[in-house]
Amino acid sequence: MALLRSKLINNKPSDQSPSSTTSNSDAIKWKRKAKERKLEIIRLQHDLLQFQDGMHNEMMTGGASCKCYFFDNLGELRPNDDISGGDGGRFTDVLRCRFLRQVRLKERRKRRSEGSTRRLYLSENNDEVTEQLRASVDFLVDLCDTISNPDDANFANWSHQAVDFILDSIKNISSKGNITEQVEGIIGSLSLRLVRTMCTTLQGDEAQQSHTEAQFHVQHLLRKLGSEPCIGQRVILVVSQRISLLAENLLFLDPFDTTFPEIHSSLYILIQLIEFLVSDYLISWSKTDGFATELFEEWVTSILHARKGLQLLENRCGLYSIYMDRVIGLIAKLVGQSASLQKLNPNVLQNLFC
Repeated sequence: MALLRSKLINNKPSDQSPSSTTSNSDAIKWKRKAKERKLEIIRLQHDLLQFQDGMHNEMMTGGASCKCYFFDNLGELRPNDDISGGDGGRFTDVLRCRFLRQVRLKERRKRRSEGSTRRLYLSENNDEVTEQLRASVDFLVDLCDTISNPDDANFANWSHQAVDFILDSIKNISSKGNITEQVEGIIGSLSLRLVRTMCTTLQGDEAQQSHTEAQFHVQHLLRKLGSEPCIGQRVILVVSQRISLLAENLLFLDPFDTTFPEIHSSLYILIQLIEFLVSDYLISWSKTDGFATELFEEWVTSILHARKGLQLLENRCGLYSIYMDRVIGLIAKLVGQSASLQKLNPNVLQNLFC
């Protein structure tokens, strides 16, 4: 019996057929694949939850989180190590789609009210990217024109996204060398319309405080947009021309006229905006490829002309001239620090350093 039992035990491994061994190997392989697939599904579910949470946060609390940092340094000079333009990688695909959807809805309502059949394009070829830029500029200007409470989280959220989208679009167009006359016209229109909005006078004492706050918020938007040289330089040109116009109007205006305080406030905020843009970006502008030196010379000449207009107001208020002298001194200082800016028109440089 013991011999028989030993033979049976020794013969058991040899009794397993090749097909049984293959079957066990396949089972192990499929179990491993099933485990890998399960882990992949879990990972994808986790990614989906994160994506949905991100969309929810942008939809529900994006305004609060946006306001807390986008309008930081409102009306204040920033230290040199804190200079930044847009928020870089903040403008994700989720925000881009959400913003374009909002622009499309607003454009659709506008077309209906005007009876227009013009279509808003949202794809990625050159003409349609330009149309997106135009629509986003209209969206931002309309948002600023209808602002009632600058501290509203909704205004902060949408204005932040509009600025990021415009800067991102300009950078993409510039990288492809597609700054056409149409794009330049859109940029010029953006600068002119926002500066005009910033200086618009509101009637009524009850609106004065909110109007002043709105002025500083629009100024901050222009300051953020100015990180892109083609926008910032045009803003300075428009602002300097506006200063000359207001100085001329103020020269012949009765000091007791009801519009005098509003013009005074506009002059201050315009000169301050030039100071912000020059202090924040002039050196970085001069280092960019394709820096528009002709535009630089044009706005420097315009600023010098504006100073002459403000000097005529010295008997009424010498602060305008003093403030403008400080800004021109800042420009001269920064030009002296940049080798590329010293190669400009000698006549412009001579007038600047006089």
